[in-house]
Amino acid sequence: MGKASRRRRTTDDSGAPAKRPRAAAAPYVNRPFEGLPQETEWVAIREILPAATVSVSFAAGKGPEGADTATVATVLPMAWPALRRADGTVLVGTQAGSTSGDPSRDLAAQLFAAAAAEPGSAVQHVPTPTADSPRLQDVLDLDAPFEVQVHEGFDFWVDEQDLDDAGKESLERANESVVPTVRMAALTSAYWVRIGERTYIRLVLPDDEDVATDALARLHAAGESGLGDGTRLLGAFRACGLLVPVFEIPADSEPAAHEDALKAFGDRYAAALASAESLTADERRARSGLLSRQVTLR
Repeated sequence: MGKASRRRRTTDDSGAPAKRPRAAAAPYVNRPFEGLPQETEWVAIREILPAATVSVSFAAGKGPEGADTATVATVLPMAWPALRRADGTVLVGTQAGSTSGDPSRDLAAQLFAAAAAEPGSAVQHVPTPTADSPRLQDVLDLDAPFEVQVHEGFDFWVDEQDLDDAGKESLERANESVVPTVRMAALTSAYWVRIGERTYIRLVLPDDEDVATDALARLHAAGESGLGDGTRLLGAFRACGLLVPVFEIPADSEPAAHEDALKAFGDRYAAALASAESLTADERRARSGLLSRQVTLR
């Protein structure tokens, strides 16, 4: 075979430019935030928190050019995937919707798109990531502080600049829709929330959803799945490969009233999780009941 025939072809048989092979689609990832130090907080900000932000830092040489830090938020104005403020600040919205089967790749793509945007502009479309696209685990500084801040509204959208009329209307509508949410102190990624006339505590468990369901089933069968008198375990969401139990508590109760009970639940859950015994018949029935009430968040 001659040298010319060994060279990569740049045209097809008709003389037209040869098509490059398409990159493989990004694979589905059941636990997209696994490997990040605060996996449960990533799930919370993407799935259950109405208005929250967290600052992230890029690993040296891994992030987009010209950006060392960025702000990750629940929602941005007009449900934009990302924006770059006039001062160069990069923001992305975790709840803007997924374009691939891996939210980690989606958010990394949003970060790069925002960093490449002109200052003072919104990113309304982000190219769909492929299997070759970086993930958050590849570009973030995993040793940097990660503290989610819960807000009463979406005023964090505005930073020394005025929104246009459409943005102001979006901000007003968004603030009216925010449900009161408070971080609990007893356990990580536990949040008190009041929706209408009912009040709940949502807890993102850090364990794989199947083993977490087994542990909850053990507690439920033993009558120990609630947070004390007047409370009950309603069920659980399945979100990003983790389980999010939802407890209903007295409607007029405040977060501080349930801190001790929540800590005690955490101790019971840890003991149930550590059990190596097979589920009993009662526990299997409790597990089936929990599964029948589970809702998967995508």
